[in-house]
Amino acid sequence: MNDDLAALSARIDRTNELLQRMLAEVAKTPSTHAIFVDAGYLYAAAGRLVSGTEDRRAFDLDAEGLIEALIDKARTIFADSRLLRVYWYDGARRRIHTAEQQSIAELPDVKVRLGNLNANNQQKGVDSLIRSDLESLARHRAISDAALLGGDEDLVSAVEAAQGYGARVHLWGIEAPDGRNQAEPLLWEVDSQRTFDLDFFKSYVSRRTALAHESTAPRPAREDVRFVGAQIAAKWLAARGRDSLGDLLPGHPYLPGSVDQDLLVEAEGLLQYSLRGQADLRRALRDGFWEHLRTQY
Repeated sequence: MNDDLAALSARIDRTNELLQRMLAEVAKTPSTHAIFVDAGYLYAAAGRLVSGTEDRRAFDLDAEGLIEALIDKARTIFADSRLLRVYWYDGARRRIHTAEQQSIAELPDVKVRLGNLNANNQQKGVDSLIRSDLESLARHRAISDAALLGGDEDLVSAVEAAQGYGARVHLWGIEAPDGRNQAEPLLWEVDSQRTFDLDFFKSYVSRRTALAHESTAPRPAREDVRFVGAQIAAKWLAARGRDSLGDLLPGHPYLPGSVDQDLLVEAEGLLQYSLRGQADLRRALRDGFWEHLRTQY
């Protein structure tokens, strides 16, 4: 009897020791977040807010700049967490990437997931993709927090699925000029809500005009754009001093939204060429900016 009790006590001690080790490992594991963007909602809501129309053909969206701004915002909100990636959900005919969707897919830390686009330009299958990814990532403990930019009531099941596995879901929305552009049942289910206003989006959405895409200047070479990025970095550093580097370097390869927009505007002025929608040239610009700063650190 005493031997049995001793064996049982030893097994309990071993079990407790294993649990303590597991809890210690969990405590050391950093939190992870991901951003889920329903592009249909984004284009419609941001287009209406900034340009007064939901018609994608009537305005340009600087998706690369906006994604970086969302990543920067998430870094502030989830201060002790690392980014897994940005999931970008959109529709396309026969699920074949458009040129714009391809450029977004080539961005670092971005995964483009495509549903179908029917004859009426309505997305089909996007909500189920969001649910599948949210549920899978939460079930495998790949994320602790999900930032969901969307507004469709059909996303409620995706939120509930992720929460069922312990993930927290944070709903991000876009300011509506009148009324609401997010379903109330969705607002009720999420763990927190945040709305981005006109000031946040106006740098990334521009009304399309005939002149907006025409440029008399030839397309610059990547090395020329990289050199301009380095020039602007030198000017930026001279104005702010080396101490300011400490605020930027931890975020590499991303720049804070305000810095990134200032870099883009100044570069376009120097080049006399629009870099909107030019993903490869935008990357070259940032590469040049970062390369100069890192040589000074």
